[in-house]
Amino acid sequence: EAVQAVRKWCGLSGRMIKAILVFNNHGKPRLSRFYQHFSEDMQQQIIRETFQLVSRRDENVCNFLEGGSLIGGSDYKLIYRHYATLYFLFCVDSSESELGILDLIQVFVETLDKCFENVCELDLIFHMDKVHCILQEVVMGGMVLETNMNEIVSQVEAQTKLEKAEAGFSAAPARAVSAVKNINLPEIPRNIKVSNLSPFV
Repeated sequence: EAVQAVRKWCGLSGRMIKAILVFNNHGKPRLSRFYQHFSEDMQQQIIRETFQLVSRRDENVCNFLEGGSLIGGSDYKLIYRHYATLYFLFCVDSSESELGILDLIQVFVETLDKCFENVCELDLIFHMDKVHCILQEVVMGGMVLETNMNEIVSQVEAQTKLEKAEAGFSAAPARAVSAVKNINLPEIPRNIKVSNLSPFV
């Protein structure tokens, strides 16, 4: 019920988001999440086709267009925002609200910006796990879960703290072994000869 309420508030229908893609101005994918099964080769073809469709468009035209032939044609729409060197694109059912999806993209980007402190393309390259974690707080299984940026950031921070705590716990035995190795124990005499020992009384 909560998910449906969020979708209703955003003006989104109950249909699925088919794919979320992020690529740079040269068509290099920086994030791809498909919510319908496609082979790896087909995914790459879809990314190339989608980039060609979007990159040819003038900056002054609207931010949505009909889906490419590989992704579903007129049954789907490509809705995107272009920020500096990156395109953030959602492929959605043709009945979805364009403005609702544009707002959703904005929420996702602003959340990335807050989590990475002025997000850039390199953050998406070197912190892919965290980017996927953030995305999963917004969309899962093609359904919108959350649109409140503060709530998303709070969940991501909680997950990060938990992972750090688990990493610290798992590293404790290794630290203990290292500490033992570094203890300065008195050196044990070696090559002791029987003749050097005092006779027992």
